[in-house]
Amino acid sequence: MKKINLRELYPDVYTTDFFIDVTEEVMETIRVAERAEAAYERKMYRYKAQYSLDCENGIENAVLLKPQTPEMVLEEKQFQEQVYAAVMKLPEKQAKRIYARYYLGMTVNEIAEVEGVDPSRVRDSIRRGLKQLAKYF
Repeated sequence: MKKINLRELYPDVYTTDFFIDVTEEVMETIRVAERAEAAYERKMYRYKAQYSLDCENGIENAVLLKPQTPEMVLEEKQFQEQVYAAVMKLPEKQAKRIYARYYLGMTVNEIAEVEGVDPSRVRDSIRRGLKQLAKYF
């Protein structure tokens, strides 16, 4: 058993020294968490995350973005379903092309090759479909 001071771990909660005995496993878990936090702070410093929110390494996002609540997840899912339903209301060719482009991740050239048409026709069809979708939202 090891003694730890809770004031060192939780200075906001414990204003005076408060010692408790913990097992070696708990102590090791605390040490691992402290090392992970120190490594994270070093990473933020090295990538200059404290200076720029435009940095591409994603560290700021980890700091700024909060985990999604179940309500947010539900709203996102409902919105995606609405978008999918709107896409399926488009004319068949436009719906297929938009589905292939944005849901399947195919490029315009790949879609054109599969359909045996010029890529400009696919591009124009997708553009017209997106304009129609903009009316729904």
